[in-house]
Amino acid sequence: MTERERVLHILQKKQPDQLPWCADLTYWRFGLETDGVYPAQYRDTWYDNGFQHLHRDLGIGFYLQGYEPFSAQHPHFEESWERQGGRSIHRVRSKGRELTEVSEYSAKSYSWGVVKHLVENAEELKFFCEMLADTVYTPSYELAEKRYETAGTNGVVLCYTPKSPLMQLVALASGVENFTYMLMDEEETVLDCLKQMERKFDEACELVVKSPAECIMIPENITSECVKPFYELMEGYHKKWTDRIRAAGKYSFVHQDGTVRGLIGELSKRSGFDVIEAVTPKPVGDITLEEARELVLPETIIWGGMPGGYFREDSTSDEEFDAHLMGCIEIMTKSPNYVLGVADQVVPGSSERRLRRVRELVDLYGKY
Repeated sequence: MTERERVLHILQKKQPDQLPWCADLTYWRFGLETDGVYPAQYRDTWYDNGFQHLHRDLGIGFYLQGYEPFSAQHPHFEESWERQGGRSIHRVRSKGRELTEVSEYSAKSYSWGVVKHLVENAEELKFFCEMLADTVYTPSYELAEKRYETAGTNGVVLCYTPKSPLMQLVALASGVENFTYMLMDEEETVLDCLKQMERKFDEACELVVKSPAECIMIPENITSECVKPFYELMEGYHKKWTDRIRAAGKYSFVHQDGTVRGLIGELSKRSGFDVIEAVTPKPVGDITLEEARELVLPETIIWGGMPGGYFREDSTSDEEFDAHLMGCIEIMTKSPNYVLGVADQVVPGSSERRLRRVRELVDLYGKY
C-alpha cells in the first residue's frame, strides 16, 4: 500500500497493511535553507514539488504544512510589515489609530518570538475586531488542487480553518497573559469580541469546508496548562465545525502538542475531532500513549509519538531513539487508530540518518 492509502484507511476506520508514518519537515527545511545547505534537488518550488521529493526520498508521508485556502482583505484598514535588523514590525492602521506587533528573531532556535503583542488591552481588542469585521474572504484553492499531484500517492491534502477566536487571541494576537487580564477586567467586552470574531471566522470556515482538501485542521496549537481554563470559550466553535466537516465527508484535525492530559479527552469527546495531531508522549510530554488512548473515544485517531527534538543526534543516543520509536510502534500496531508522526516538528539540526531510521523500523516491525 502507498502511504496515502495507509492514512486514508486509518481515517476510514479500516486496517492498512502497516502503520502509516508522516512528518512535518517544514521547520527542519527552514533551518537548512537558513544555513544555506538545503540540497539543490529539492528546491523546485512548483507547488512544493521539490519538498514532496524530499519526503519521498526519506520515506516520509506528507500531510503538512497545511495552509488557509482563502485570502483575506481589509478594505478600510492598512496593514504593513517591515524589518528593522533582527526585528519584524507588523502594523495595522485606520483613521488615525494603530496596532503594532514586534517580533524578534532568534538565530539559535531559527524562530521568531513576539516581544510586543498586537492586542494588549480591551480598547485595542475592539479595534482588532473592527478590522476583522471589515474582512472580505475569497477562496484560494489552487495549492490544494496541485498538492494532489505533487504529493500524489505519498500523502493527503490538509487545509486550515482559522483558529478558534479564543486561540487567535491566546496564541497569536494578545498572548495568554494579556488575554487573561482583559477577561478579568473587561469580561463583557472580551466575550462580545469573541462572538464577533466567530461570526467572521465562520465565513472563512465555509470556504475551507468547500475546498478540495480531504482533511481539515483547526490549527489551535493547544497546550493544556495554558488553555484548559478557557476551554468552554472554544468548545462551541469546535463542535460546530467538526460536525460540518464530517457532514461534508471530510476529516477534522486539531493540533495539540505540549501538555496533553488536561484537554485531550475534551477535544475527542466534546469537541468531536476525528484526529488529535502532534500528540507528545512522555518523557517529553505529560502522558503516555496508553494513557492518551484511555482518555479519548475508541474511534479517535491519535497522530504523533516521536518528539521533534529526538531527531537531533545530540539529544538522545541511538539506543534511546530506537527504544522510544519501537515503543510507539508496539502500541500503535495494536489497533488501527494511530498514525506515527512527529510531536510537533522535526527541528533544525536533525539527522537525516535518524529520519531514514524511522522508515526502516516501521517497515520491519510496523505490521498489525
